Amino acid sequence: MKRFYRDVTVEQAGQGFAVRLDGRAIKTAAGHPQTLPSRALADALAGEWDAQGEEMDLSLFRFRDLADYAIDIIGHERSAALGKLIAFAETDTLCYRADPEEALFRRQQEVWEPLVTGFEAREAIRLERVSGIMHRPQPPETLKKLHVRLNALDEFTLAGLHTVTSLAASLVIGMGALEPDADADLLWNAANLEELWQAELWGQDAEAQDRLEKRRREFGNGLEFIRLAAS
Repeated sequence: MKRFYRDVTVEQAGQGFAVRLDGRAIKTAAGHPQTLPSRALADALAGEWDAQGEEMDLSLFRFRDLADYAIDIIGHERSAALGKLIAFAETDTLCYRADPEEALFRRQQEVWEPLVTGFEAREAIRLERVSGIMHRPQPPETLKKLHVRLNALDEFTLAGLHTVTSLAASLVIGMGALEPDADADLLWNAANLEELWQAELWGQDAEAQDRLEKRRREFGNGLEFIRLAAS
């Protein structure tokens, strides 16, 4: 597709901001006005449009789809979006550990346990830990509190949260990304602890490494989206 506009600007739109292409407003994939909650996020999306050459390169749109997801999906199907996030809490990767006699268990305790205990302290909840693959349900009161907490978040934060949580298969890590001092590398390495552990033991597979790096970039995009939306 050829570039169909010349000028990219950002303007106030009600209580938010909107990107304009040659003065025309942008619509989401579902046809809703793409109104953004912060100038920082609007500037980031404007930068994506402005960076396009004569031929459009869709890979340059790091945040556009997340903004559309926030408006089109979470804005109109919030209950379903919250249900997907709560499902990650019910089977959170960080709560499922190796058998205690295994070396991997010690690594999981060292890396995962501080993240889980920190999450429990911040949210005033308790999570069940499991050794092995047998499912153990999380306490109903924990899930209820998490639902209330998530429901208090705005659509754009939830969109970024869904990205990082699904890539990590962990709401603990996803919610950790909301903290002002969140360490993206620490969270990503924790999410992929078992894969990194296997690479230490048996070496790295090139294709697997490429897939991991792609997911890492998507994780970083989700975390940055959260920060831009809150700026």
